[in-house]
Amino acid sequence: MFNPKARLFNRGQKGLLESIRSCVKTESPIIWVHCSSVGEFEQARPIIEWYKRERSRYRILLTFFSPSGYELRKNYNLADWVFYLPIDTTSNARAFLDHVKPVKAIFIKYEFWYNYLHELNARNIETYIVAAIFRPSQMFFKSYGGFFRKMLCNYTTLFVQDNQSASLLKGIGITENVRICGDTRFDRVYQITHSSASFPYIELFAKDHFTMVAGSSWAPDEEIMAKVLKNFPRTKLVIAPHEIGKERIESVVKCFEGYKVIRFSEINAKYGESAGKDISTLPDSLKRLLQESNVLVIDCIGILSSIYKYGKIAYIGGGFGVGIHNILEAATYGLPVVFGPNYMKFKEAVDLLELGGAKSIKNATEFYSFISTLSNVPSELQKRGEISSGYVRQNLGATEKIVSVMEKV
Repeated sequence: MFNPKARLFNRGQKGLLESIRSCVKTESPIIWVHCSSVGEFEQARPIIEWYKRERSRYRILLTFFSPSGYELRKNYNLADWVFYLPIDTTSNARAFLDHVKPVKAIFIKYEFWYNYLHELNARNIETYIVAAIFRPSQMFFKSYGGFFRKMLCNYTTLFVQDNQSASLLKGIGITENVRICGDTRFDRVYQITHSSASFPYIELFAKDHFTMVAGSSWAPDEEIMAKVLKNFPRTKLVIAPHEIGKERIESVVKCFEGYKVIRFSEINAKYGESAGKDISTLPDSLKRLLQESNVLVIDCIGILSSIYKYGKIAYIGGGFGVGIHNILEAATYGLPVVFGPNYMKFKEAVDLLELGGAKSIKNATEFYSFISTLSNVPSELQKRGEISSGYVRQNLGATEKIVSVMEKV
């Protein structure tokens, strides 16, 4: 009643099976790809793109569990249909599969739905989980986890990210259908560096400054940045909050009171297409505004992965809450990354910390020390940035490994 996401989810479930029956009509074979939300979609995306490029006879049906994932990607042009996942009941699973009749089902990372998996297995439909990662704390590995372990036996192949995941599965007797293939997100973020959009506003804002790009920030992240960055007058901040509702953006602007703050949407509204395609064609009034401002708030969605290239360092939000957001989108551009203390569930964060391309901070004092070092010692900034980009390059290739098994090529 009071939760916007819950309302969207409820609304999305109403008449869902009827919508699927009326929309999904084809004689072509269907591949069903299911993601929880936006992050998992980015892991699915390289596989979807491969199929569209190399096996165009297939049609792609994409489903989401989360309203945020569905709302952001419901118009994704490489999927033939995008829906919410009907709630995991026996009747829904049977009705869904009766109509869709997928030849392959691909689940991403953490998606374990008992009734769907049981029905897929009963119908001998190829079923995969991609970029899965397992930890000892999960139910599968507990003495009382028998019900959950049964679900894992329904997959044709489990494509896991690392050796630890394979070892944990081996410990419960699952070995023959496990492949260590890495994480498809590396392929996706590396691709972004070669196809990212350009934003002359942001380029000029960051030009000749030590610029930090903060992605998917929350209030605790912003409070630390606002407290520390005032000590570095030559440092600028591009900040993209995780949520961009009106009240949320106003709270971000208020947090940076005392800074000269501008909003991306205001620049677009005032200058729009007249601002041109590169720095040289920007109006003089806009140039002055961008040069004099020190905080640029990105109050729109969909461009964060393209704007990390304008930074010298990246702050990734969520580390003072349930967990950090995607650090690879920044690392692929060769940026050192910094984030809060809640990162242990994320393999790439643990890896980059060990290698030296990332830094976890617990408070403003630690953040101040890190920024001071990187802004004053160019060689340290360069070294950490090269570690980040090198880590991404070393982990490319998961997509090819996975599709070679799926397509037996």
